[in-house]
Amino acid sequence: MTPAGPRGLDLARLRERLDRERPPLTAGPLTGRLIEGGRSNLTYAVTDGHTRWVVRRPPLGHVLATAHDMSREHRVIRALHGTRVPVPAPVLLCEDDEVIGAPFYVMELVDGTPYRTAAQLAPLGPARTRDVVLRLVDTLADLHRVDPDEVGLGDFGRPEGFLDRQLRRWAKQLAASGSRELAGIDELQATLARRLPASPAPTVVHGDYRLDNVLVDAEDRIAAVLDWEMSTLGDPLTDLGLLVMYSSDLGLGDSPVSTTSGAPGHPSPAELVERYAARSGRDTSGIAWYTAFAWFKLAVILEGIHYRYTLGQTVGAGFEQIGALVPVFIEHGLTTLQEG
Repeated sequence: MTPAGPRGLDLARLRERLDRERPPLTAGPLTGRLIEGGRSNLTYAVTDGHTRWVVRRPPLGHVLATAHDMSREHRVIRALHGTRVPVPAPVLLCEDDEVIGAPFYVMELVDGTPYRTAAQLAPLGPARTRDVVLRLVDTLADLHRVDPDEVGLGDFGRPEGFLDRQLRRWAKQLAASGSRELAGIDELQATLARRLPASPAPTVVHGDYRLDNVLVDAEDRIAAVLDWEMSTLGDPLTDLGLLVMYSSDLGLGDSPVSTTSGAPGHPSPAELVERYAARSGRDTSGIAWYTAFAWFKLAVILEGIHYRYTLGQTVGAGFEQIGALVPVFIEHGLTTLQEG
């Protein structure tokens, strides 16, 4: 008998579907556990005692299906599998809500470490840390080299007007959580809109590319790129700008926003941009706009979390620190534009 699974995952129903769609995949009853650390969609590790898989499903009680589109995640992983971009092998997509209560997909479980902080990277030492982060940049360039039409993703997004839509989207999000005055936020938004760059040829973009969204194996290689829920077709430099932002020194001793920049040997943001330019052949001279946009986007996200905290709608520790971070991100965005 298959034991009861973690909340949100009916292991017996999951095995039934796997046995029906992918026989003879499973060799016995399944056990599973929730993988902690996810920010949106739920991720479970599942095994039959011989083989291990990962199951992804929307959060419990989700309302907006478009925000947690399992078929979209599965599609991009399936398309990229077999390219130079390392992704887990796709196993099954199930869009039937009746199986576990929501659409889900199954992929192989890849061994590796998601490095989330400088403290976690530090034991690798300077040389290995540098290699890992530079390989992260190389993998991003490889992703942006994939021809969307060749892998069946030619209709995966609407690249025309991508940056303008992105900026408007996050401005709308800011307005929805505008519970307080934020010095400089209007100036940052207006300057970004005024200096909107012309995008290069569109590529598949990850949408949240950083070190803790990949797995690093025992040989310090990028074993798998994960968390594709924000992927689309668009401006590849938005991925690079976000990576540069997450690799910058926040100037804060203790921050709930993860960054690996303080680890000995970690390449500087300028080195990351230089590496990407060399690997991709793209013009990165306008990266300041994209990095400032990343600061703006994270400021909006953090302000939304702070707003929910003030309404008593957050659960857990550390949320009381978020509100104080928002002005820091705004200031970094303004400074980046001024220096760029």
